[in-house]
Amino acid sequence: MRGDEPASARLMVMAQAGDKQAYAALLGECQRWLRAYLGRKVAPAQLDDLVQETLLSVHRKLATWDSSRPFLPWLAAIARYRWVDHLRRIYRADEAALADELAGADEEPAIAARISLERLFAQLPSAQAEAIELVKIEGLSVSEASQASGQSESLIKVNIHRGLKKLTAMIEKA
Repeated sequence: MRGDEPASARLMVMAQAGDKQAYAALLGECQRWLRAYLGRKVAPAQLDDLVQETLLSVHRKLATWDSSRPFLPWLAAIARYRWVDHLRRIYRADEAALADELAGADEEPAIAARISLERLFAQLPSAQAEAIELVKIEGLSVSEASQASGQSESLIKVNIHRGLKKLTAMIEKA
């Protein structure tokens, strides 16, 4: 299989025809080739699983190989797709673990920030605090905030402007 394209192709043709011995020999050759090919791309602890996944894909795609085309590029394409899928799984798992770690770490500053914000809002007139909360924190549009609070759209804009100006002055003073 290390460059013996004609022998590999013959084994594949015989395996497609139902020859169990040829199929077993082909899988053995594929396994050796895959271990060499994938061994350079993944950690040793992950190699066996990836080789087995690739061999399963070869088994599933056995009928798709065209005998007029070379065998090794076909096998390499399957191996590359399995390798890319493997990388995606690893990165997703890493992202999920990182997100879990960051979620726990980010909760404390977010809680502290919210408490500080509530203290600042307590010093504002309630209409100003509500307008800022709805538009700037919850992300509502001015018209949505107007409907939610019962204030006119122009009053929402004025209350946001005046409230932010007061908050800025309070923060600068502190």
